[in-house]
Amino acid sequence: MPKTGIATLPLHHGKAPRWLFERMKSLAREISFAIISELGRAEFLRRLSDPYWFQAFGCVLGFDWHSSGLTTTSTGAIKEALKGFERDTGVFIAGGKGATSRKMPEQIQFYSERYGMNPEPFIYASRLSAKVDNSAVQDGYQLYHHIFVFTTEGHWAVIQQGMNPAEKTARRYHWLSETVKDFVNEPHNAICSEKKHRHVLNLVAEESKETRELCTELAVQKPERTLKEFERISYLDLSSRHDVTVNDIDPGRLYTVLLKTYEKRPEDFEGLLGINGVGPKTLRALSLISELIYGKPPSFKDPARFSFAHGGKDGTPYPVDRRTYDKTIEIMKKAITASRLGNSEKLNAIKRLVEFFNT
Repeated sequence: MPKTGIATLPLHHGKAPRWLFERMKSLAREISFAIISELGRAEFLRRLSDPYWFQAFGCVLGFDWHSSGLTTTSTGAIKEALKGFERDTGVFIAGGKGATSRKMPEQIQFYSERYGMNPEPFIYASRLSAKVDNSAVQDGYQLYHHIFVFTTEGHWAVIQQGMNPAEKTARRYHWLSETVKDFVNEPHNAICSEKKHRHVLNLVAEESKETRELCTELAVQKPERTLKEFERISYLDLSSRHDVTVNDIDPGRLYTVLLKTYEKRPEDFEGLLGINGVGPKTLRALSLISELIYGKPPSFKDPARFSFAHGGKDGTPYPVDRRTYDKTIEIMKKAITASRLGNSEKLNAIKRLVEFFNT
C-alpha cells in the first residue's frame, strides 16, 4: 500500500531561528549521508515515509516535538542539506510549502532531464498522492505543504501536510512507492492520529469500491442526465454526515466539470481523480447522486488511527544545547568521512549503540 502513515499535530506558527536551522541542515546532511551510504537510497525513503521515524528525526534535529512546524522545517532542512549533493547521493527533493509546492512539476522535470530520468511517472505520483489526500479523503485538512523525494532508480516518497484552521491542527501524510498496488483502494497502512473525526468521506476505502465505480459511470454520461438526478437531491432531507450539502455545490460549476469528464471519459476512478477540476465538491456530489440512485453509501470512517537528543526550539522539554548539538554534527561528519575512506568503525559503533538501546 502506498501510504505509510498519518500524523496529527497541533497547528503552530513561527519559524526556526537561523542559528538552529543552520545546525538542523548540518545534522540532517550527516544523518542522510550515513543512511544512504550504509543502508542505501531505498532505505532512506523507507525511513522518511515512516511517521514515527520522521517524528523522532525532527526531535533529534531540535524542533518542537508536537508542532506542525516539525514537518515543514525538517523537510526544509533535508532539502537544503542535500542540495548540491544530488550526483553523490542519487536522491532528489522537490516541492515545499505554499507556492513552492506548486513548482513541483518544474523541479521534477529539471532533475529528471539533468540525470536522464523520465519525469512523467514522478509528476503523476506527486499529483495523485495530493489529490487522494485533498479530495478523495475529505477529513477537513487542506494541503499546504508537499515534498516529493525520488531516486535514480525510480523510487519515490511523499511527505505532505494539511491544515484544519477550525480544529487548530495539522495532519501529515506519508507515501512510499515501494509497495504501491493501487492509488485509490485502501492506500493506508500504519495510520496514526490521536484525533479521529466522526464523519469523513473516504472514497479510497474498500467499502467505497462500488461508489468509486458509480462515480466514474456518472462522470462519463451526459452532464444533463447527471444534473437531473442532482436536482432530485434538493428535495431530500440529507443526513448530517454530509459536511458539504447540496447548497454548497454550484450546479453551473458542476456542469462545467461534468462536461470535461464526459469528454475525457476516464476508465476508472483513478482516471477521474486525475482530471483537472475534479475536486472535493465534485466527488461529494457524485457520491451523493450515486447513493440516491443506487443506494450504495460510501465509507464515512476516518482512515486515521522519541526521545529528545538536543532539546526543542521552544525550550521543551529543555532549550537546545548548542554545544552538544555541534559536537553531534562533528562526530557524524568524522564517522562519514572515515567510512568513505574505508574505515567504518565509528559508524559500526553507532549501530551497536542503537542495537543496545533496542534490546
